[in-house]
Amino acid sequence: MSDVKKKILIHACCAPDATVVIERLSKDYDITIYFYDPNIHPKSEYDLREQEMVRVGKNMNVPVMCGEYDDERWFFLVRGLEQEPEKGKRCDVCFEMRLRSTARMARLNGFDMFGTVLTVSPHKNASLINELGKKIGDEYGVDFLEADFKKQDGFKRSL
Repeated sequence: MSDVKKKILIHACCAPDATVVIERLSKDYDITIYFYDPNIHPKSEYDLREQEMVRVGKNMNVPVMCGEYDDERWFFLVRGLEQEPEKGKRCDVCFEMRLRSTARMARLNGFDMFGTVLTVSPHKNASLINELGKKIGDEYGVDFLEADFKKQDGFKRSL
């Protein structure tokens, strides 16, 4: 049996959600966090969250890669979906945008797998996120870690 851990790139949109995922996966995986969420507005708020993610990464001894703030692409992709309710079609577009970016970064940077902290939230559909992640992972040739991190009080722990 090998002691070499699989390298996993974990998408994170906020530091609190990332903490519980890092705690749960660090024993079995070599984790790098990928901070990316073009749905945060204004840019100053994005910058604050990015700084906090970098600080948490340092405190938890986990490298952090930061994605580009791509709000123009976000607005383009959700054009016409502005009136969608929470958990509507706009969320599906947002999940896919974030997972595609993470899969692409995982492939480009030689990671074995990728995953996301999105399932920490009780407001997010873990089944949909896992289905999208698996599909996108197949397209990019990178395994996706299916998980529902809200289980076992994951959301409460993140707080």
